[in-house]
Amino acid sequence: MRVVLLAGGFGTRISEESQYRPKPMVEIGGMPILWHIMKGYSYYGYNDFIVCAGYKQHMIKEWFADYFLHTSDVTFDFSAGNKLIVHDRTTEPWHVTVVDTGLNTMTGGRIKRIQKYIGDETFMLTYGDAVCDVNVNALVEFHKTNGKLATLTAVRIKQRFGVLDISENSVTAFREKSQRDSEPINAGYMVLQPEIFSLLKDDSTVFEQYPLRKLASDGQLGSYMHTGFWKCMDTKLEYDTLNTMWSSGNAPWKIWE
Repeated sequence: MRVVLLAGGFGTRISEESQYRPKPMVEIGGMPILWHIMKGYSYYGYNDFIVCAGYKQHMIKEWFADYFLHTSDVTFDFSAGNKLIVHDRTTEPWHVTVVDTGLNTMTGGRIKRIQKYIGDETFMLTYGDAVCDVNVNALVEFHKTNGKLATLTAVRIKQRFGVLDISENSVTAFREKSQRDSEPINAGYMVLQPEIFSLLKDDSTVFEQYPLRKLASDGQLGSYMHTGFWKCMDTKLEYDTLNTMWSSGNAPWKIWE
């Protein structure tokens, strides 16, 4: 089963980093967050990826082109006709297709553009800016058992503000807000049937609007509740937090050895 990664946006809310490179190439612990996401899927045996690139898409292609150089010791022998020797190559068994899906294309349009690489097969989809420790095998099994056209992973995230418990115009308690006070959100990590392509019109289609709403109204959108770790790298603060977690050895999304 192929894994589609949405990696074409501008990342304007983390412009301190994304002005120089695509947001999925912003690094956590010296490696792009895209790499971290792929490592999570690879842990469960999914190694066939389609990257929907856009903004500065050449940087994603160049990074993968040189990936084995990033992970191996190399010798540059200029005395033997500029010979390159790679030692102890340790790259993952990945098959990566990077597709230029356009600079201003919306999420649904990006998915539509890679239809020819999917064909009539079930596929997975997620965003290139969030890491989590979801059990992908359990997610896929849930999708198969549930029998719907689409399944998304839902999470509850802790809110920043305190909660007022109010009764008859009086505050009865003031407490920290917990996950049980939060509405679930779409965390990505979706499993989709190829029929969803019929809901994608053109580059202007926003996947999170008409397509997902139509699937929901038709009773064809399943929700796999994930109670473990999930965090999006949407701001400089979240970028710093993820890097601190990684450097301290406390990175829950690192499920691989």
